[in-house]
Amino acid sequence: MEDRKDKNENPDVHITEGLDTDQIDRWIQGNIDGTNPTAMIPLSGNTVTFLHNHALKIAETLVAYKEMMMMYACAMKEIRTKFEVLDMEFKVRYRRNPINSINTRLKKTASIIEKLARYGNDLSLDALELHISDIAGVRVVCSYIDDIYRLADALLKQDDITLIAKKDYIANPKENGYRSLHLIVTVPVFFADQKREMKVEVQIRTIAMDFWASLEHQLKYKQAVPNETAIIADLKACADVISATDEKMLGIRQEIEAIGDKPTEEDILLEKLSRIDEQFQ
Repeated sequence: MEDRKDKNENPDVHITEGLDTDQIDRWIQGNIDGTNPTAMIPLSGNTVTFLHNHALKIAETLVAYKEMMMMYACAMKEIRTKFEVLDMEFKVRYRRNPINSINTRLKKTASIIEKLARYGNDLSLDALELHISDIAGVRVVCSYIDDIYRLADALLKQDDITLIAKKDYIANPKENGYRSLHLIVTVPVFFADQKREMKVEVQIRTIAMDFWASLEHQLKYKQAVPNETAIIADLKACADVISATDEKMLGIRQEIEAIGDKPTEEDILLEKLSRIDEQFQ
């Protein structure tokens, strides 16, 4: 999921400046998996210094870290299942699927370390749980704008879901044109010996919003982009066009629904009966 800047960001903290974060990620994952990556991966000087200074802390937390990431993965599955259930319900009740796709991801270890350092937080599991809300991420892509809010409301009405934060970048787009609805929620996950409330970031957007965000993300990480100011302006203009298209498509759908022949109760029942089997395939 997309990392966001914060007013509390500490500009004086550069604990990971100059590090090869991919190397750190592979080094830590190798220790978790029981391999010996230091014998295979040539480490840069800055990376060696970082690992040496933090070796004890890393070693002490490897097992606990692996368990915590397992918990976040389970929380992510819980939220994904909730959206899959809602999609199935809408298909039966309203004869259309509001969800086009659901994607999930766990934040990489190197990104977690970098983000903790960037905000001046300790490299600890407590800091990880307290200060990072997007370790587990679920992205839901819908066909229409009204589907976004309908699904969000349906999720938040569930009594085991707690809303921590909400940012509506559809009503209030970012300066670059980015649009999406972001929710930070907690969901209980039941394990063999405990129940844990785990945080998950949920992003809900339309197909058009997702198309723009995906291309903008790719372009943003291109090196030495010429005419950067003009390109940023063009991307913002494209975002505005895509937003207008979203609104237009929603209006067309609503117009068709308003003038279409409304089915009788018998028609609806027969339609549901004819589609019962396919819902569970």
